[in-house]
Amino acid sequence: MSGFVEKPEPIQVPGLVHLHTGKVRELYQNEAGDLVMVASDRMSAYDWVLPTEIPDKGRVLTQLSLWWFDQLRDLAANHVISTELPEGAPADWAGRTLVCKSLKMVPVECVARGYLTGSGLLEYNESRTVCGLALPEGLVDGSELPAPIFTPATKAEVGEHDENVSYEEVARQIGAETAAQLRQATLAVYSRARDIARERGIILADTKFEFGFDGDSLVLADEVLTPDSSRFWPADQWQPGRTQPSYDKQFVRNWLTSAESGWDRRSEQPPPPLPQEVVAATRQKYVEAYERLTGLSWS
Repeated sequence: MSGFVEKPEPIQVPGLVHLHTGKVRELYQNEAGDLVMVASDRMSAYDWVLPTEIPDKGRVLTQLSLWWFDQLRDLAANHVISTELPEGAPADWAGRTLVCKSLKMVPVECVARGYLTGSGLLEYNESRTVCGLALPEGLVDGSELPAPIFTPATKAEVGEHDENVSYEEVARQIGAETAAQLRQATLAVYSRARDIARERGIILADTKFEFGFDGDSLVLADEVLTPDSSRFWPADQWQPGRTQPSYDKQFVRNWLTSAESGWDRRSEQPPPPLPQEVVAATRQKYVEAYERLTGLSWS
């Protein structure tokens, strides 16, 4: 069992139709047919949406995504139309709201990995492959891969787990041409972002993208290169063979699986509320990721 510990009631705004409550985002449609995406401060981990929010998280995700979209605009079209608040929207939506093109979304999580960790490490330890791609012997947690790899996953509903699949399975499901487009775009965007992050002292270990079609054009959508969708490691502390320090939700995951939390993730019990010190430290990690990547001060 998993999902929302406490599912929120969406805010109703005149002129907007609520479409979906996601793990982090509320999705609406305006009268023009555009998508209005509002990033909340909700935190998800281990397929649960936790009962404790992280202050400013939604704004950090939104503002960092906008910064990345700007860095990538010559490489990949994106879905953002405007950051203007819809009329009648609550003031709290400021800084966390995007008005976007309504796309025909591709039902694939487009994951790029430049380093071995997480679910990729688990598969590698069993078979020396990740999503069916053969990798060299001798890699450990945190090892840099010989070259970035495209390791797609199925997109799951809230409370369900994304499943890694082979490239061949993606091609079978969505067609060979679209699969090839996704792989090329994913690796190109990852490579650009990895180089930008590296200049700022951050290792982009892996990340996931979502794409949709605007007519025949493939468009980068949702959030991009945030601490929710990526693993960011401080380059000066990188040490293969161990769990790396990170600017992402790993801090929350570590607490949830610690003896201190008292929670058994294999049980059907929902996770407990986060203590204030974990909330504060997690907020600081998200803010630090934003500041180190963009060079801007968070206020």
